[in-house]
This record gives sequence, structure tokens and C-alpha cells, in this order.
Amino acid sequence: MIVVIDYRTGNIRSVMNALRRLGCDAELTSDPVRILSADHVILPGVGDCSEAMRNLRESGLSDVIRKISSPVLGICVGMQLMCRRSEEGGTEGLGIFPTDVVRFVPEPGLKIPHMGWNSISNLKSELFNGVDEGSYVYYVHSYYPVMCDCAIATSIHGTEFCGALKWNNFYGCQFHPEKSSSVGTTIIENFLKL
Repeated sequence: MIVVIDYRTGNIRSVMNALRRLGCDAELTSDPVRILSADHVILPGVGDCSEAMRNLRESGLSDVIRKISSPVLGICVGMQLMCRRSEEGGTEGLGIFPTDVVRFVPEPGLKIPHMGWNSISNLKSELFNGVDEGSYVYYVHSYYPVMCDCAIATSIHGTEFCGALKWNNFYGCQFHPEKSSSVGTTIIENFLKL
């Protein structure tokens, strides 16, 4: 069973549509029992990190997520929530990934938010089986996870940052695999094989 966590934020429809295109029967739920018994869990997210974390805490799901033993994939803000903290709203995260989320520093010629296609490199995980170094994925974000030892992909937008993270059974993509064409489809398929 594939579960997409429903916590009133972001890109739920596009994630559900991507899973349907793959022929997957995914369930959108906020039920802790369903989440903890799932074979694969996706934590989507778009928008303000502080509001998303408030929604998780109010629903009691922040504690549930830490207890998941099956593979978990956080997408965009979903991944940022699993970091220690974010500069956006001074948000304390779940502390799963040992890194912080910071805002891109404005500089001449650097567009913020970072929106559009960018390449990923330094691919280090089974999440990227069949994905070539330098492949392009789709980003929409103004904040990013600082480089750390659990980075499994990197990108550059003014500075190098974590494009994807892994810690035990938890994975995260700062980019949107559900919007990243065939490369994103491969990444989602690889996640569902874990």
C-alpha cells in the first residue's frame, strides 16, 4: 500500500496524478494507523514551511512520521520539514535529516525563487538507478538544505545545495519528481521498489 500524507498543504494532486500514471493505487490519508502500516509513504509539500509544520503538529502527524519504518519520500517542503530547522518562519523541523534549511542569498543575476529546470549531480543512491549524472529535474523553492553527509544528489543555484537526501529509510527531494518528466518518473519508480 502506498500512502500520501494529507496535512492540508501543497502538491497533493500532482503527486497523486503521477502515481496514477504509473498505475499505482495510492491512498491519501492522515490516519496514523494507515500511515504506519503502509509499504511506502510520501510526504508532499509546497508553500510556507512554518505553516506546513504547524499543520503537521496540530494533526499529531509530526510524531507519527518519526515512527515510520517503511521507505518515506519527502518532496520539496515535505523534505524540508524532515530537516532540523528552517530559516523560513524560524521553523523547528522533525530532525530526521542532520542539516538546516536556509534562504538563497540574493546576488546579481540570481533569481529567487529558484524555479525551473536544473541538473542534479553526485548521485549516490538506488533512488537514482537509471538516472544519468547531470540529468535535469524541476525545482520551485526559495530555501534549500545546506550541504551535509546525507546528500545523495546536489544542484547549483548560486551555491551548491542538497538536491536530495537520505537517512536510513527516509529520502527527500528538494526538486519535484512528479513534475520532472521521465527522470522524475524513474525516481518515483525507484522509490516504490525500495
